[in-house]
Amino acid sequence: MCMDELRRAAPNQVDPEIFTRTSPTLTSYAAEWLYGRPDLAVRTVELYQWLLRRHIEPTFGDTELWAVHPADVRKWHAAIAREHPTTAAKAYRLLSSIMRTAVSDELIAKSPCQVRGAAAEKAPERPIADISEVEALTSAMPSRLQVAVQLAAWCQLRRSEVRGLRRQDIDLGSGSLSVTETRTTAMSGRTIVKSPKTRAGRRTIAIPSHVLADLKAHLDAHVGSSPESLVVDVTDRVLGTAWANARLAVGRPDLHFHDLRHSGLTWSAATGASVAELMRRAGHASQAAALRYQHATDARDRALADALADLSLRSQMWLIDYLPVHADRRKMSMA
Repeated sequence: MCMDELRRAAPNQVDPEIFTRTSPTLTSYAAEWLYGRPDLAVRTVELYQWLLRRHIEPTFGDTELWAVHPADVRKWHAAIAREHPTTAAKAYRLLSSIMRTAVSDELIAKSPCQVRGAAAEKAPERPIADISEVEALTSAMPSRLQVAVQLAAWCQLRRSEVRGLRRQDIDLGSGSLSVTETRTTAMSGRTIVKSPKTRAGRRTIAIPSHVLADLKAHLDAHVGSSPESLVVDVTDRVLGTAWANARLAVGRPDLHFHDLRHSGLTWSAATGASVAELMRRAGHASQAAALRYQHATDARDRALADALADLSLRSQMWLIDYLPVHADRRKMSMA
């Protein structure tokens, strides 16, 4: 094949010398790319390995980097997106990151990932539980796990934050808790304990008074006396099983445990909390995350509009009562 034919076969390359060197396959380069990312969390590495194994390597694994064409990427992404749009976005972002590094390494001149909007996840709106449903879900959980539901909903904690809470993180005197450690389970089953990944995630928040009494009772009944004792000493599997049973019992099989946090933040927004206040309480590092909950202010805005209408009506009634009397007084004074 002549050089012009090679150029046409590999439009993302412009360096003629690239064709005289051995180009790595996507599989070999992806392994090298992952090895060079010590900044990634264990769960993130596991997700990337799964995406590579399940969705990327079956199509591009044995293909040399220079031979991955934009049209191939477009067809590959479309095939996944038809059935699994969220997974397609995750897989595309990973492939795009790998290819951008390949450009930096001067293995290819241009990334073949050119699908506009393919990296954006269009996740459906998460369901919300109302307060009565959260109370029912709490009652449906085993007694030692009821506080997990309350902490997730009323303190807006993530599952990993609930599992990471220790006795020393609870200050009953001030009625607050501190998020200083998280606890997750890797796909291998290994427990991972670490600090929150952002400074915003490491925070101290107030505990609603109606939850504080239940939390104190829980500490007395179910938590060891050591400062390091876990407030909710349970595995992800046990918590997940208990939650699945509880949501079925109350007729909300659509709810995920994380939806408790989502519900609580929605309630907070409905009270008139600002974006900054939501960010602080939720441990969000960006405004974009907190803005998801501002839709809750629509109902509050309607209530304010109704209150203004009522104010206007009362003002008009006052004028109707006041003006005739005032007019009569003016006539009397002029006489």
